[in-house]
Amino acid sequence: MSEFDDAVALGGRPGGDRTASLTEGWVIGAAVNGGILTALAVTAMRQAVEAAGGHGDALVFSAYFLSAAQPGPALLRPEVLRTGRSMSSASVAVVQADDRGPTEVERLRAMATFGDLDAQAGPVWRSAPPPDLPDPDACLRADRSAADFARAIRLLDRLDLRLDPRTAGWAVGRPSREGRIRAWVRLADGREPDAASLPFFLDALMPVTFDLGALGWAPTIELTGHVRARPAPGWLRVEISTQNVIGGLLEEDAVIWDSTGAVVAQSRQLAGVRMPVAEGGGA
Repeated sequence: MSEFDDAVALGGRPGGDRTASLTEGWVIGAAVNGGILTALAVTAMRQAVEAAGGHGDALVFSAYFLSAAQPGPALLRPEVLRTGRSMSSASVAVVQADDRGPTEVERLRAMATFGDLDAQAGPVWRSAPPPDLPDPDACLRADRSAADFARAIRLLDRLDLRLDPRTAGWAVGRPSREGRIRAWVRLADGREPDAASLPFFLDALMPVTFDLGALGWAPTIELTGHVRARPAPGWLRVEISTQNVIGGLLEEDAVIWDSTGAVVAQSRQLAGVRMPVAEGGGA
């Protein structure tokens, strides 16, 4: 098993409550990455749906992040809502013990609809073209030694992440402020991408707010993802962007293309941000 498969492995029987272990290897700062938590939730729902005779491919999912997940045991409570001829739906709650007392605290609540990706493979009437990126070897490798703030991002050890130099000026104090980051990404242990890993990759990059000069944490409030196709083996090409930063909130859009240039997943999330205050009181 790869590190990713181990991270989304579940104990217990499909159809009932499931157990999982959130490890420190998927941490950003003090919290478990939202992408791996979403992938874990989708896995629990998928297995529950399959056990009920439903479908096995997540087509759309929506996750609400209620509190920051911590390394340690987690309990997942999936519920199958419907199994139909072409699609099935489920929900799940992800909870952990509360360190402050004998109660539990909910980390995430999600819903998803499952179907058959092969049945949705074509025809392709319209598809966003992949962004023009330099070859991975000509891009900037993102690892924990790259900057002081990156040392706490243990997730980077799980990824082979190559940033487009044209959208990585923030790493040297020169953000473009266009609100756009592009990169190549794959798992560091060589595991090839598949439909089950796409929910993770949609939220695996640094926040797009880095390109706006805000290098702090940008906690996700809600994320909706669409899985459009099974990815081919090889590198994934990712672009994240934002158009609206208002008050302390922004939207972040992500699109993923596989090694053939096909769109395989997309998402939009609402996240919080603390923008730096410039002289004169403006951001």
